[in-house]
Amino acid sequence: MVSASAFDVSAEGSRCLFAQDALLPSGWASQVLFQWDEYGQLTLVQTHAAPGDAPHAKGPVLPGMPNLHSHAFQRAMAGLTEYGQAAQDNFWSWRDLMYRFAAAITPDQLEAIATALYIEMLEAGFTSVCEFHYLHHDQEGRPYADDRELSLRLLRAAQKSGIGFTLLPVLYQTSDFGDRAPRSDQRRFIRRTDNILALLEALKPACDSQYARLGLAPHSLRAVPPDALQQALSGLTSLDLSAPIHLHIAEQIAEVEACVRWSGKRPLQWLLDHHAVNERWCLVHATHIDGQECQQAAASGAVVGLCPTTEANLGDGIFDVRSWRAFGGRWGIGSDSHIAVNAAEELLMLEYGQRLTAQKRNLLISPYASSVATSMTLEAVAGGAQASGRRVAGLAVGQQADWVILDADHPALEGLPNAESMLSAHIFASSRQSAIAEVWVAGQPRVQQGRHSDSMIARFEFQAARSQLMDMPRS
Repeated sequence: MVSASAFDVSAEGSRCLFAQDALLPSGWASQVLFQWDEYGQLTLVQTHAAPGDAPHAKGPVLPGMPNLHSHAFQRAMAGLTEYGQAAQDNFWSWRDLMYRFAAAITPDQLEAIATALYIEMLEAGFTSVCEFHYLHHDQEGRPYADDRELSLRLLRAAQKSGIGFTLLPVLYQTSDFGDRAPRSDQRRFIRRTDNILALLEALKPACDSQYARLGLAPHSLRAVPPDALQQALSGLTSLDLSAPIHLHIAEQIAEVEACVRWSGKRPLQWLLDHHAVNERWCLVHATHIDGQECQQAAASGAVVGLCPTTEANLGDGIFDVRSWRAFGGRWGIGSDSHIAVNAAEELLMLEYGQRLTAQKRNLLISPYASSVATSMTLEAVAGGAQASGRRVAGLAVGQQADWVILDADHPALEGLPNAESMLSAHIFASSRQSAIAEVWVAGQPRVQQGRHSDSMIARFEFQAARSQLMDMPRS
């Protein structure tokens, strides 16, 4: 069997791949021939095909997984907050530590951290990422000479790694509900509404030039007053009618209680009552919503962005995925604070959280898939693609040629009877040992034999950046 990576995919006539087994949006298919154009878009997905001269995939081919929620700089602090520093550690005490870390990062350090992270994501099965970017200004809270400075660093990191990219600059104005003034340790985040819209307009050519999508992330209802939120959404729509909108909501019980005191309503209910929430929206976390909110939000067509490893690490709680799915709700996964960077582990943690709550097994199964792993993968890809605003919704004509090839010879997979059992083993039985052989983005191989070509140098630069940050005095 010849590996696809042995071929020059940039040469005319060689943009094809044959897979003995591939996971299409309709389910598993056999003897699948893929072809794509010079822009990396699939032009043929033919089942029961003859391979002809096409290179053969080394194992089952999966659709590339979108990562719908990332704060790249937080990867450098992963594992450094697992100490008892408060009488009762929770999300809010963690946030104070995160703010101190964010206060010190330089542009060079951000680019190094993000580049290494995006390479790590590719090696872990994520083929695109939505970057929820709220670190805007210098350490004193002043704009850089080029107001786009840190956004451009993230765009450069995505380009160097080869990952698909959706950039979501964050609007952040207040420290809590009721227009409470921002804290001093939030100074690098704060922007006026007209200022964030000017930033979006200035960033659009840079995003377009590398086929990145540009959207907006109003940080949360507690961080963006109602008038500012309305103005920002109107300005975004004027710039791009279909631009994605991402928003943290109902992550913490304290946030829900504060919103009720401020408005008399729970945060998601307030949002649904005041804005035309639709398919453009990604509701990040939405951990603590009630039944009425769940039904209304699911009917809106919005995607819920679930980040199970971060939500577990921060003690957020467990989102009721089963109720959300029962109302037809769409969802995707992200790695958020990057305490873990592993698409399979996010899916595993999501299913296990539901099992611990219900004391039952195999809960995220669906009528169109015989295994939990297949069901979750297809739903997470579809939801992640919608949230990213990009054509990455799976292995179908018109979508981008993003895929993951499993290593059929990996110890966790070797000897299993079929591709579906290999996917199940990859998610539930690989013990954090990646069973990924190759990862392709837009028809180009980015990971081969489990490694990105720039992983070593990126890791070195990441370690240097983290060491510099660890050596800096904390106020």
